Amino acid sequence: MLKGLIGKKIGMTQIFDEQGVAYTVTLIEAGPCYVTQIRMPEKEGYSSVQLGFGEANPKRLTGGQLGHLKANEIPPMRFLREFRVKDHELKIGDKVTVNDAFAVGERVDVIGVSKGKGFAGAVKRYHFHGMNATHGTSDRNRAPGSRGSGTTPGRVYKGARGAGHMGVDRVTAQNIKVVMVDAERNLIAINGAVPGGKGSLVMIKESRKQ
Repeated sequence: MLKGLIGKKIGMTQIFDEQGVAYTVTLIEAGPCYVTQIRMPEKEGYSSVQLGFGEANPKRLTGGQLGHLKANEIPPMRFLREFRVKDHELKIGDKVTVNDAFAVGERVDVIGVSKGKGFAGAVKRYHFHGMNATHGTSDRNRAPGSRGSGTTPGRVYKGARGAGHMGVDRVTAQNIKVVMVDAERNLIAINGAVPGGKGSLVMIKESRKQ
């Protein structure tokens, strides 16, 4: 069975279990998703299922996207994402709900795009220690320090940590627990925080660290 869904992050709240223990959770509107394409090892070289989420205005889709969906008699989908899966019995056009994919207590990975923080310095971006706050230090408290190595090589190495744009990166929160599944409202509650802001798109997959 396919252990994967596309969803929209709603926000965070807390849930109490039967013993009165509070869990800080992220609520995600997961699905319903439609199977829009199935890739087979014989043809594409690998096995996967493409899911569509969120109905869209046909005017906002390209001709190629509309043709891809119309060929399989699927309504216009706003988001299409692919999930690697080996064994499944799905067919194109099948509907996948949160109740079909996940159950309470399972471990999942959640993939999203982190919040944008704009241009950030080395202390905020990479947790540099900074200089002393005393002993004559006046304007170098949060400076990154030397970037190069003198005449040789006479440049800054690629990938060196420093100030720059922070956020808007693809981030995966791994091995987090499913606390609640609400099939009627297509909701899933994930223990802890997941990447992205409210309303952002996330992918929920079976955990790779089980």
